[in-house]
Amino acid sequence: MRLKDKVAIITGGGGKIGKAYALAMAKEGAKVCVPDLADATPTVKAVQAIGGEAMTVQCDVSDEASVRAMVKATADRFGRIDILVNNAAYFMTVKKSPFWEMEVEEFDKAMAVNVRGVWLCAKAAVPYLKKSGKGKIINISSGVALNGNPNYIHYVASKGAVISITRAMARELGDFGICVNTVAPGLVVTEGRQVDPEHLKRTNAQKCFKRSQVEADLVGTVIFLASSDSDFTTGQLLVVDGGSNFL
Repeated sequence: MRLKDKVAIITGGGGKIGKAYALAMAKEGAKVCVPDLADATPTVKAVQAIGGEAMTVQCDVSDEASVRAMVKATADRFGRIDILVNNAAYFMTVKKSPFWEMEVEEFDKAMAVNVRGVWLCAKAAVPYLKKSGKGKIINISSGVALNGNPNYIHYVASKGAVISITRAMARELGDFGICVNTVAPGLVVTEGRQVDPEHLKRTNAQKCFKRSQVEADLVGTVIFLASSDSDFTTGQLLVVDGGSNFL
């Protein structure tokens, strides 16, 4: 198992994608914390059902005190932290509009969760990652940062910032043996998510692999970045979208 005895924090662990990451890491031997504002108990139970160890903490990633408490609770429970997946995002309930009509509060909320949240979680986790001697930070961006979807400027800008944050963190953390990388998914069709069929059809037609992307398509890349297989990979952007965007 590639993550045996490792401890991973996966923010936004109550969602379908966070759950997929948690289950995959548990299968590879990791103990996982799945913090979320929503109830992540189903993810914890799913991990436990396959014989893994998991916990959850209610956490607002945009609030420093909340993040610090979550990270400390994880370390107190499992004794260490090796992996941080910054998966939490303000996305499902974002309000779309032309940028000249968007409210400042809406823009600021996207930045608070999607940008400040990444920074705060990494800030709190780094002291523990240093102790591990070979930590991993995996930041989740989005393909929208590469193609600039309309009526979405707050989300697009926030996910572009995640790419830049990753590169800055990689420069600062290299001396401590900590790898920092970004994954940029395309449109992920999770169970229960409502997606306009015509939009989905157009999106799929632009891909090399002309089908919808599901959460399982991201798991292999995240496990690679979390494991020792990627120990000489840092500051990189890995686009996992079926061939919608080429860098």
